[in-house]
Amino acid sequence: MDQARDLEQLVVTYIAEYVSKNQAGRVVRDALEEIGTGLFPVVDHITVRTLSIDQRVEEFLRLGYQYSDTLEYDDWWAKVYRAPGCPALFVDQAYADERGRTSLIPCWVQQFGDRTLHHIAIRVTDIEIAIQQLSKKGISFAGAIVGERGNDLRQIFSIPEQVAGQAFSVLELTERHRGFQGFSPPQANILMQSTTMR
Repeated sequence: MDQARDLEQLVVTYIAEYVSKNQAGRVVRDALEEIGTGLFPVVDHITVRTLSIDQRVEEFLRLGYQYSDTLEYDDWWAKVYRAPGCPALFVDQAYADERGRTSLIPCWVQQFGDRTLHHIAIRVTDIEIAIQQLSKKGISFAGAIVGERGNDLRQIFSIPEQVAGQAFSVLELTERHRGFQGFSPPQANILMQSTTMR
């Protein structure tokens, strides 16, 4: 039982640190706290960027997360881990060989490290309404919604928060249907590219 408590506290700590540095996250947290919900129950997943997935995830494995999936893309890959009562953990890195040369991840990790979250995803019932309401509070979104209306999974990232002129963190809105809990490699790759600073 102590392990479950420690794991929940670890995730809550990472989310609180993320929210302290991300305006979109603060807006959502504040609105949810007004009605007594808080942020933790609506977090769909948290994402860590790293140069070594297997080393970085040890902290989470010790407390109860378990491997679920591996996803592969053109220049990066990710592993998904799950633990009861906690949001999914999505950990990504560039390929270590020539394929990873064009990935955004190594530069991000060199700038910000891998002890902070790149993003959290908030689960919403209707992504269009969520975008509309958050836009009224000054939150802007990058690109279009990824996933067609009625699909099992629809997602969008906010415009990245900037730290020292670099894209730091984003907030993801996630709309899920029919019990789908997975991730879609084509969608994740499109989301990754949507926050490339031009």
